[in-house]
Amino acid sequence: MNWSELWIYIVPPVAGGVIGYFTNDLAIKMLFRPYRAYTLGGWKVPFTPGLIPSNQERLAKRIADTIMGSLLTPTELQSIAKRLLATERMQSAILWLLKSALDQIQADKEQKTVKIVAGVLRDLLGQSLPRLIKVLARREDFLEVQLNQIFDQVLLEFQLTEEQARSLSDWLLMVVIPPDVIRQALVDFLTDRNIQIIDEGFREKTSGTYWVVANLLGLKNSLSRLRTYCLDEREEANTRIQELVISLNVRDRIKQWLKNVSLQNLPVSTVRQLRKTMRESVRTYIQTRGSDLLQGLSSSIDWENVASIAINRLRTSPVLTSSLEVISQELALILERYLERDLEIIVAQTLPILDIDQVIIDRVNATSPSDLETAINGIVRSELQAIVNLGGVLGFIIGLLQTVLLIYQQI
Repeated sequence: MNWSELWIYIVPPVAGGVIGYFTNDLAIKMLFRPYRAYTLGGWKVPFTPGLIPSNQERLAKRIADTIMGSLLTPTELQSIAKRLLATERMQSAILWLLKSALDQIQADKEQKTVKIVAGVLRDLLGQSLPRLIKVLARREDFLEVQLNQIFDQVLLEFQLTEEQARSLSDWLLMVVIPPDVIRQALVDFLTDRNIQIIDEGFREKTSGTYWVVANLLGLKNSLSRLRTYCLDEREEANTRIQELVISLNVRDRIKQWLKNVSLQNLPVSTVRQLRKTMRESVRTYIQTRGSDLLQGLSSSIDWENVASIAINRLRTSPVLTSSLEVISQELALILERYLERDLEIIVAQTLPILDIDQVIIDRVNATSPSDLETAINGIVRSELQAIVNLGGVLGFIIGLLQTVLLIYQQI
């Protein structure tokens, strides 16, 4: 067998392998290329652009339908949401938000937080609280327990100390009833009519030695002279009264009386009536003037200063810092209970809002054909190369079968 006859048997398997290899490679490349359409004499060249670029919109729709129908189903999204919204993760997220909010408050140079808190406090005390109290004050038991507790534990137990009683007695004698006030009270009391009544009363109702004094000497002349003395000799009368106050030890008597003043010394029925009267008086006052009192108090307070002091105190409060973790844990547990009940509804309402399928379609359509080719090749490069190699192997086998048929025919 010479070389010309040998070539006839070698060419079919080699040619078949080469054709199969490059045909599959060309077919795979034609899936992506050319990236755009070509025209020749006004006619579009067939197979331009490639299969995937020419059907990119349909491909995007199929991908979105496949993902949403098989992968991201509502059940699967619920499962993902449960894993994402686990209690530990929610607690960490809430704790981070609380700490971030606290840092933001500390870095607030424009005092926005102070103004907001000041507005809330102003509205609470100046508007909301007066209306609420006005409504609550209509109830018969409004502040009954609280006022009774104040009466029993404060007023009922209240008693002046030695120092307080001495100071109050000094104030009474120097400011309320000084000698001049006592003198003037005597003058006002000793009118002609009062003197006549006193004198006649002593004459009629006394007996024995007192009757003799009252009828022989009489009180009318003495009382009239006392009134005249207080009117004509004011300074001297004031001095005599001051001496009487000292000699009679009035200051110590008043002090002792003030020390002994206590509601506990009153009868039980009187104390109960006083407690009831106090409660009704407070309730009536709040009903009639409580709103005006609170509104006036609110208008007189610098709420921004109060809010600033409160916020500054909270910024440095170790209690607040240590409470953030507890607060975040409690909020996470509340969210967990809420999600256990309504997660399915939330996911169903969220899916139309997220519009995931349209996002996938837009993302695929926005990807260039070259990027699609790169992405697909990055995923299935080995599989595509295996197809090319398989084409070469099949072409070689078919060529080899042709060579076998030639040899069989020559036999």
